[in-house]
Amino acid sequence: MTDSRKIRVAFVGTGGIANAHAEALRQQPGVELAVAVDLDASRAEAFAAKWGITRTAASLAEAIDGGRLDLVAICTPPSSHFPLALEALSYGLDAVIEKPPALSLSQMRELEKAEAASKGKLSCVFQHRFGSGAQRLLALQESGALGKPLVGTCNTLWFRDQPYFDVPWRGLWDVEGGGPTMGHGIHQFDLLLHLWGPWAEVTAFAGKLARRTDTEDASAAVVRFESGAIATIINSVISPRETSYMRLDFENATVELEHLYGYSDNNWTVTPAPGQEDAVELWKQGEDLASGHAAQYQALIRSIQHGVHPPVSISDAYATMELAAAIYASSVSGTTIARGQINEISPFFTRMDGHLEPWKQEEALNA
Repeated sequence: MTDSRKIRVAFVGTGGIANAHAEALRQQPGVELAVAVDLDASRAEAFAAKWGITRTAASLAEAIDGGRLDLVAICTPPSSHFPLALEALSYGLDAVIEKPPALSLSQMRELEKAEAASKGKLSCVFQHRFGSGAQRLLALQESGALGKPLVGTCNTLWFRDQPYFDVPWRGLWDVEGGGPTMGHGIHQFDLLLHLWGPWAEVTAFAGKLARRTDTEDASAAVVRFESGAIATIINSVISPRETSYMRLDFENATVELEHLYGYSDNNWTVTPAPGQEDAVELWKQGEDLASGHAAQYQALIRSIQHGVHPPVSISDAYATMELAAAIYASSVSGTTIARGQINEISPFFTRMDGHLEPWKQEEALNA
């Protein structure tokens, strides 16, 4: 789409996260918030009134019948992401999928195939990639200023009480696809993979330590990258002092990021190795762009306007989803999992817990 027409956006699902999408899209020039789609008509109408949207609909098909659309923001619970993305592609529409983009690696492959046969393109919401801190760090890595990546820490330590999990669609493998590994920490370790490149193998543990839920409430993993670098990843929703923390040790500097749900340049710290103080001076250059939906939509809308593939494609996101699947597979099987090992014949290819419901069984044994 390279003409000057406004990009008309439909919001499918008008719950809490849809507001983040609407706020981000409202900041982008050349965008029209066109229609709010929700099975709950009153919720759709309230959302439309809040964001100045003139039309509501009960389905994507109804929304299309009412006028031209260009982009669909899928803001529904995780189990509906896959069918809604397929539906958007069947109409030739571009779509943005909230995390996780699908519930399994099998669904991710099906989305790749459907996208290849459609005029539409898919983009996955991994907004931490788009802050200026991440962009600057990528550039410094590529320049060689930081030296080799060596050792990393990637922690998502959040707190969700029991009432959070008592919502009917939460904490279920068939609905959310997993616990904090899938639905919370995935943003932070996606950023880690974006920065440090392909992972090679992982050994992990996970369990249900404090919450009544079918999925895990915490996981911990050790990941070796193809570069040889090693990192630990912890994903938790039972940690009273909440933080999202990443530490990346390179030959020439330690780079740290601490925030909660999004960062600016102020959340980063660079500590040079002795004699490598130039790394800090290089870090201070450039604009300060906060991570978040607005930063990702800025890149996405630009890609649509110029007719190029949007950032964070299904294929781009597959490596992140594959690591989530490998963390589950390793924790359930007690073995180290290599990238590429979870293929079509693996039970973990079609469901993150391998259809074994391990922590549900553990709870039954301990009852």
